[in-house]
Amino acid sequence: MNSCKLSVVVPCFNEQEAVPIFYNEVKKILVTLKAEYEIIFIDDGSSDKTLEEVKELSEKDKGVHYVSFSRNFGKEAAMYAGLKKAAGDYVVIMDVDLQDPPSLIPEMLSAVCSGEFDSAATRRTNRKGEPPVRSMFARLFYKLMRYFSDIDIVDGARDFRMMSRTMVDAVLSVSERGRFSKGIFAWVGFRTKYFEYKNVERSAGKTKWNFRKLFLYSLDGIVAFSTKPLVLASITGILFLFLSFLFIIFIIVRKVLFGDPTAGWPSLVCIILFVSGIQLFCTGILGQYLAKVYLETKQRPLYIAKDEK
Repeated sequence: MNSCKLSVVVPCFNEQEAVPIFYNEVKKILVTLKAEYEIIFIDDGSSDKTLEEVKELSEKDKGVHYVSFSRNFGKEAAMYAGLKKAAGDYVVIMDVDLQDPPSLIPEMLSAVCSGEFDSAATRRTNRKGEPPVRSMFARLFYKLMRYFSDIDIVDGARDFRMMSRTMVDAVLSVSERGRFSKGIFAWVGFRTKYFEYKNVERSAGKTKWNFRKLFLYSLDGIVAFSTKPLVLASITGILFLFLSFLFIIFIIVRKVLFGDPTAGWPSLVCIILFVSGIQLFCTGILGQYLAKVYLETKQRPLYIAKDEK
């Protein structure tokens, strides 16, 4: 371990209270490794004093670096910027709220340094402390991802992950704008060892993830790594076409055999509304993929840095 360098990438957004706590806890672990290290804070356009706290730490510790965005570009962009700046032989991504236990770093480093694994990832074994509804939808998301996509995303997997330089370079080579890192980590492959731990409460501050953001994030993940929703839309269209033929035959037979009038406009309205809803749903699926293509063709940068050290 003495001959290697470890980079710690830490995305931050309005985390002025958590930054100094995180630094103190992680520093305790890093000094025990007796290896060269750097801590890279990515300020994702914070509106509080997060950047000031980070700059203060960088003045005291030459191993602390930072990139400050011109605005909030999101955690995915922050992780990409951190990986791009990291100079270490091994790079670990961590949340600043200490829900990713720093105590796992030595074990993770040993796993990747051994040469047996290229990556040491983590997963939570429970969701204690989370709202039940959020936990339920999180589990549903992982089930949907495993069903719809061709990549294997482990249930409870976190962004807390240590990677070798080879794997980091592979992740950076995936230059798509609509990033979903959990999927990218799985897509690039490499041998991965998982470490499990129980859910840990935040050290300070409040979570920036609400239900709406989590839903949109999961939708991005499914669209980014699967085309099965498009197949689902096609199958749904064929199914309703087949059902419409059955209803036409049913109405003709009923008229010929029983002379029943074709009445029942309320039920007809319900059917029209239902089918219209299905059509809009399928159109929405197509729209999501079209939107991804539209954004990719713009070739806009993932982030804009206004300050860096």
